[in-house]
Amino acid sequence: MSITQILEKNARLYADDVCLVEINPEIQEKKEVTWKEYELIEANPQEHYRKEITWKEFDDKANRFANFLLANNIKKGNKVAILLMNCIEWLPIYFGILKTGALVVPLNYRYTADEIKYCIDLSEADAMIFGFEFIGRLESIKDKINHIKPLIYTGKSCPEFAISYEEQIKNYSETAPDIEISDEEDAALYFSSGTTGFPKAILHSHANLLASCITENAHHKQTRQDNFLCIPPLYHTGAKMHWFGSFLVGGKAVLLRGVKPKWILKAVSEEQITIVWLLVPWAQDILDAVESGEISLNDYDMAQWRLMHIGAQPVPPSLIKRWKEYFPGHEYDTNYGLSESIGPGCVHLGIENIHKVGAIGVPGYGWMTKIVDDKGQEVKQGDVGELAVKGPGVMKCYYNDKEATDAVLKDGWLYTGDMAKMDDEGFIYLVDRKKDVIITGGENIYPVQIEDFLRSHRAIKDVAVIGLPDKRVGEIAAAVVELKKDHICTKEDLDTFCEALPRYKRPRVIIFDNVPRNPTGKIEKPKIREKYCKVSVVELQMSN
Repeated sequence: MSITQILEKNARLYADDVCLVEINPEIQEKKEVTWKEYELIEANPQEHYRKEITWKEFDDKANRFANFLLANNIKKGNKVAILLMNCIEWLPIYFGILKTGALVVPLNYRYTADEIKYCIDLSEADAMIFGFEFIGRLESIKDKINHIKPLIYTGKSCPEFAISYEEQIKNYSETAPDIEISDEEDAALYFSSGTTGFPKAILHSHANLLASCITENAHHKQTRQDNFLCIPPLYHTGAKMHWFGSFLVGGKAVLLRGVKPKWILKAVSEEQITIVWLLVPWAQDILDAVESGEISLNDYDMAQWRLMHIGAQPVPPSLIKRWKEYFPGHEYDTNYGLSESIGPGCVHLGIENIHKVGAIGVPGYGWMTKIVDDKGQEVKQGDVGELAVKGPGVMKCYYNDKEATDAVLKDGWLYTGDMAKMDDEGFIYLVDRKKDVIITGGENIYPVQIEDFLRSHRAIKDVAVIGLPDKRVGEIAAAVVELKKDHICTKEDLDTFCEALPRYKRPRVIIFDNVPRNPTGKIEKPKIREKYCKVSVVELQMSN
């Protein structure tokens, strides 16, 4: 069964059940609205605060869009880019593209105009659909991407260089196109997060997409009664691939456009959410809001919330200890994955293994792992090496980049670039990104270990550790520290706190600044290095 057939099955069995809900809390709070539909929203704000569709409506929309694309000469092998904020139209558009046999190309909504063009060129996209927020960016490059046909716009007041999605699809049939798609055919091009360089295009098959449904459901036992709160961007593999475990069995999803703690808890309460996938900063913000008195858990109905899980980055054990103090009844899981492994689940902790918090876990359902040295040989238990994974979600390749593909795909194994070690019970611990390791005086320093230690300080909200050039020892560790609101902490305080670390691991430089993270929660260390590596250590020490 293909992933599009799962949608069709759900539409047959649960036609009138609501499957997708979109909530936009900014509209309800009457914050500044940048849409052109402002007057319409003012006239009927509740309609725009919450939207919903049923499984039949979902499938009908996907079929209409598929038939529109086919009529516009988009077929197997073509690529269709999606440039949309999270919205209720996103997933029907995604599935409509898949139903044609064309490839979906989701784009990061933070991309600049030049980055959009870069990704269009790299993916060789033939068509594109975009939202209001991107009119200016696309208008600035429209003459450079005039081969994109059709260029489709979702929303009111369609710009002159595009055609209207709403006006077009109503003219096309709700009947599924008769196109056979095999498991091994190409399905999607996802872009890497770009935290270690410019994004690469990652090619996945229909079998990869189906595998993500099966793996996620095997890990978290979703049923049709589950309701998944989706907060991260849908262009990334992590968000929707976690919902895919519910999608497999007809489970519902709520798309929340906002990350404020009160918005998250309100959605959980009002929509009776059972599963929430959070990023570390969001979980921390919820706890901070509870502890500061900004929100009271007694104001929300959350008895049905059964599972909170986290992925996309290492999880500080101290965070989960705090979480369990306020949410003792929650099951918890950590998920490790990459866009190259179709998102989450190639390694996961397992809800039964909360006593091993700090580990990323064990091989996921259907997956194998190994930890290897620079020659590809497995290291001894307890030694640090590069994590490699093998399983049903491994990408086909980096699109049009054989050299990059050959560097990470070897005999079916995906070399992740993450340094890890395994304990005597078979649990894997992430040590750091291979490219982030700091070598000081011949000693390897793994920034994640220092970051985890510093996050246990009561005043620290977030921290990133990088290496700064040093003539004597090669590199020294520098910690960029973001403090919690209304907390005071000095360099001397942190120097004293870090005396509990081995001397060679202590940060030599402390920088008080915001820690930049991308939309999936990963620290953007290239930005930090660009900002600070050209500044002398002496200047940094004097300024802090």
